[in-house]
Amino acid sequence: MVRGMAAAGALPDPAWRAAFAAVPRHLFVPYYYVEGSGGSRRLWSGDRDPEARWRWLNGAYADTALGTRMRDGRLISSSSQPSLMALMLTALDVREGDRVLEIGAGTGYNAALLAHRLGGDLVTTVDLDPEITESARNHLAAAGYRPAVVTGDGARGCRERAPFDGILATCALPSVPRAWVGQAAPGARIVAPLATGLVRLRVADTPEGRVARGPFLATSAFFVALRGAPAAGDLAERAEGLPRHALSNDLFRFLLALSAGALTPEEAYRLWRHEHRPRRDRYGVTVTERGQWAWLDDPRGPHVWPLPEV
Repeated sequence: MVRGMAAAGALPDPAWRAAFAAVPRHLFVPYYYVEGSGGSRRLWSGDRDPEARWRWLNGAYADTALGTRMRDGRLISSSSQPSLMALMLTALDVREGDRVLEIGAGTGYNAALLAHRLGGDLVTTVDLDPEITESARNHLAAAGYRPAVVTGDGARGCRERAPFDGILATCALPSVPRAWVGQAAPGARIVAPLATGLVRLRVADTPEGRVARGPFLATSAFFVALRGAPAAGDLAERAEGLPRHALSNDLFRFLLALSAGALTPEEAYRLWRHEHRPRRDRYGVTVTERGQWAWLDDPRGPHVWPLPEV
């Protein structure tokens, strides 16, 4: 898995390559779900069939996301694709001694990678679901890592462990919770999935107050939504009547999600056409004490719209 990720350019930092090589992913996914012709099927480490156990182990080290927890037929937790995790960890730009907050404990695998790099005392991972945090804590202990695992609302951060030099979210958001900005140290980085993209913000204290600002990365990113956050609704349904080529275009659907509630689908389509189908990395987000907004090309330019508060 690590050799493949490195060959694809996903591990440019030797320290993260060492972390992925050292942390045993299979300990964090003792079972997971795969889709088949008959629906979801569980692969697990305790299967009596040696061939089934091999499929489980082989899948645990594939560079793919793994659904790990279902509730009422709905996926509520997963282990992210390792190469996407590597991209986000690289974007977080951690340094020795940095304190990091992870939102969305999942299996605990991402927290283990951070703990391997920084030390468990400097890593905090938060999840709303006590079953998920208990499971993550057990997986981490089995692998020999002991970061702080906290059960709580990730949108509120973790004030008792602040300030943080890096905040990393592994769940999709409609906007950036301002609590995170308040709990970040000056110069901190925030990397979070938003509207099928990944935004990377840097926090600064300015004469106008604390500000977090930054662009999206070029890549797409699809994560389980932060529970309790408002849903953007079905994109195709909201944009009914627009040309099919736009609705099937990933970059237009990104803009449609990012501008939901601020631009009508028709306004989003006109902007997308006028600006020549802009890539994700032309967009960005600014968060202040007064509110937050998304922008295209320039945070003070003509194409700016508000984001909802979490």
